[in-house]
Amino acid sequence: MEAQVLAQLLGLPQGEEVLKERLGREGHPQLSSALAAYLKRLQAPREVLAALEGLGQGAVVTGQQAGLLGGPALTFYKAHTALGLAEKVGAASLFWVASQDHDVEEVRHLHLLLEEEVRTLSLPLPPLPAGRIPFAPYREAVREFLGSWSRDTRVAYALEGETLSEFFARTLLAFLGERGLIPFDPMAQELAPLFQKALERELEDPLASAQAINQEAERIRALGGRPPLKRKPGATNLFLETDQRRLLFYQDRAFTDGVRRYSKKELLEILRTDPSRLTPAAGLRPVFQDLVLPTAGFVVGPNEFRYVAELSGVYALYGIPMPALFLRLRAVVLEPPIHRIVERYRLDPWAFVDGGEDAFLKAVKEVLEGFRELEAELLRLLEEVEALGQKARALEPTLERPFRRFRARLKGEGERLLKKLLRARMGRDAVLLHHLERLKRHLLPRGLPQERVYPFAMYALRHPEALLRLREAPISGRATLVLG
Repeated sequence: MEAQVLAQLLGLPQGEEVLKERLGREGHPQLSSALAAYLKRLQAPREVLAALEGLGQGAVVTGQQAGLLGGPALTFYKAHTALGLAEKVGAASLFWVASQDHDVEEVRHLHLLLEEEVRTLSLPLPPLPAGRIPFAPYREAVREFLGSWSRDTRVAYALEGETLSEFFARTLLAFLGERGLIPFDPMAQELAPLFQKALERELEDPLASAQAINQEAERIRALGGRPPLKRKPGATNLFLETDQRRLLFYQDRAFTDGVRRYSKKELLEILRTDPSRLTPAAGLRPVFQDLVLPTAGFVVGPNEFRYVAELSGVYALYGIPMPALFLRLRAVVLEPPIHRIVERYRLDPWAFVDGGEDAFLKAVKEVLEGFRELEAELLRLLEEVEALGQKARALEPTLERPFRRFRARLKGEGERLLKKLLRARMGRDAVLLHHLERLKRHLLPRGLPQERVYPFAMYALRHPEALLRLREAPISGRATLVLG
């Protein structure tokens, strides 16, 4: 089920009118001062510090895992959507750095397209939250991999980060800071204490939020949806960090992380000593975000939309309104060589992103001499079969279905033969093969959409106008960014 269809069935808040209605919510009383201290420590641009004034109006929030060099380009597209919405209503734009996430497999790789070759750096990161991973042991490897780009002032600034999450936050500041994007790292020493009261409240009734998620999951399932979140019996929505980050369970009036048991008093003491060690699971994270931030709008990707849709009961439990939900911009970047190829074949780059080689074959057949004539002959043959079927039906009506099946089989076999012909023709044409492989490297690297593999910083480092093209793009839907 499409995310927006599900949202309509569930009555979730969407749209700019709802965003305006949510403005004016108050965040944590110490939010502005804590954020100012965090940003000054990171030596944030003056535009970012000035953007803090917009917090009084409200915030449009988005977020992502702390990937290398800003992570895949979708990170910048989320930020762009949040910045555009915030600008429309005079609010601040905040980017939640998912520093509490310990799935290092999602953030330890950096893929770059260099000299028409996909090159990958993979760091041996420990299974810790990104906010706990020191960046110093990996700094030189990243610097060497980036080569001359590491001397760019923006990259050099980002490389000074003390942790993996700080490297990510500094990348956002370096490339999007002049637009006023405010990074927010919940594990930063200045910001982690803001969540103490919310965590204390969750410890008071540790199964209530999990029950609310399961109830909403049943409602979504009844509507034909597939809820991604499900809490097992006794599972809470809290992780405790010891030697690892483990989900807490609650049973017999005590907590356990699968290794040892904890009383509520012990967890409260841990919370008071180091509030960053107790962190919310996915089913609680957006709500905790909105308990601290004056969130009016929340920008998400399609997959995030599905799990946020399950949280209306948790928002109600905490007595705060769910923010207006917005899907992020999707974009594809066309560098000059790829722009020339898509123009040559009149190929829609989004058709290639969605359909891959089949889309290229469809475009190629328009320029291959003789192919269109052959395709036209097949259509004429099908028309003759249809005419033959009409004559047969006039003589014997019971033959209608057999003739319909015959025509469908003939059409299917004809299309398969034409596709085989195209592939065989392309296999003998070095230029076509070269163009197809180049399209794959640029638009579908590793078999995935470009926006999920290459960082947008790569384009910004290669093309001075890349950030301007992003700024000029619409804030929602699909955009094609032509560079060079």
